[in-house]
Amino acid sequence: MEAPVDRQSFYALGHSEQELQRLSRQGQAFEPFTRQLFEQAGIGRGMRVLDVGCGSGDVAFLAADLVGLSGEVVGVDCERKAVAWANARARSRAMRNVSFVQGDPAEMEFDRQFDAIVGRLVLMYYPDPVATIRKLMRHVRPEGLIVFQEIDLSNACSLPVAPLFERSMTWIKQTLSGTGARIQLGLELYPVFLAAGLPEPSMRIDALIGGGPQCPAYDIVAELVQSLVPAIEKLKIASAAEIGISTLAQRMRDEVVALKGVVRSAGFIGAWSRKRDSD
Repeated sequence: MEAPVDRQSFYALGHSEQELQRLSRQGQAFEPFTRQLFEQAGIGRGMRVLDVGCGSGDVAFLAADLVGLSGEVVGVDCERKAVAWANARARSRAMRNVSFVQGDPAEMEFDRQFDAIVGRLVLMYYPDPVATIRKLMRHVRPEGLIVFQEIDLSNACSLPVAPLFERSMTWIKQTLSGTGARIQLGLELYPVFLAAGLPEPSMRIDALIGGGPQCPAYDIVAELVQSLVPAIEKLKIASAAEIGISTLAQRMRDEVVALKGVVRSAGFIGAWSRKRDSD
């Protein structure tokens, strides 16, 4: 999802092919969390779903699997490259119940309302999440679902402390914060939903945790740092030489294994509520 420019000077992650591929790998790692959230919220067969900030398409593909061929998913993203990439993936999968269009869904109009609006790691880039949800709510029918999954980067940690893992997470936090992203928006979803006029949301939190050489966290963190390197250097947080991206994942892995420790990812916090009949 392209970040609105009036909050930050640039979107730190960019939209290169490498970044779109990284988003898909990250999406696969966290897919069980989002699937459980959607199922618990009530996304199901025959529903028409709007995916806000679809990126490379993984959330939309997941929603399309849940709604089945009798349902429909429309993914929307501001970035043309992301939409083209997602549509190409949909064609390669011969998926008939999902499509992708370019634009900002908070400002767009659609021919009819949706049964649900969903999004993952997207509100964190909007200048005003409350105003954004209010605008999006007009696209959902009365009693329709509003479901968002956002991040809490403070959740990420290591025990015993693995200095390189912690340093990498600091680079990520400082860079995303420095470019205007809300790195703990997951924890803010409850008051954001209420301020937008929605009923009290239900919530859940998920995270990856593990140790040993097979833990996926090292690669996930290193790939995120790699996408952020230009912004990290632009903000003078660290140099490419200091980061040593080509060996970062392996060095983190070696460090945690030597410590016989564990690492925990950022928290993925989901919130869901239903639009009131009167709205």
